[in-house]
Amino acid sequence: MDPLFHVLNILPYSFLRPPRLRLKLPTITLPSAMTVFSFVLLTYFMVVSGVVYDVIVEPPGIGSTQDPRTGTVRPVVFMSGRVNGQYIIEGLSSGFMFVLGGLGIILMDLAISPNRAKSVKISFAAAGISFLVIAYVMSMLFLRIKIPGYLR
Repeated sequence: MDPLFHVLNILPYSFLRPPRLRLKLPTITLPSAMTVFSFVLLTYFMVVSGVVYDVIVEPPGIGSTQDPRTGTVRPVVFMSGRVNGQYIIEGLSSGFMFVLGGLGIILMDLAISPNRAKSVKISFAAAGISFLVIAYVMSMLFLRIKIPGYLR
């Protein structure tokens, strides 16, 4: 080892002393389960709604088409015939239906918990089945509007 490095390493600390700092480490509390669930559900909604696509491509919120008989312009929510394209409202409504179906499955899972009253179990099961049926029917309707003649 170099003697000059040794002298420079030892000499200042022979008469200088570092201060005794009484720093407290920051305590980071874990988020609650509902906070994590809400964050995951919001992230799922954004992913299935196509927010990344909306940011990159910047499609219009809704489209419009002209009625051939009257000549009036009508708003169109679904980009019919294009599977790889969407309007913003189309993506958000489809994403909401997927989240609604997921919440229906969660409610049906809560309905089989043995620690709940029977009336609460029935309410959870009814709401869960309703959410799931509504989400399925509406998603199939959206798909039939999006792709005419699909599954017929």
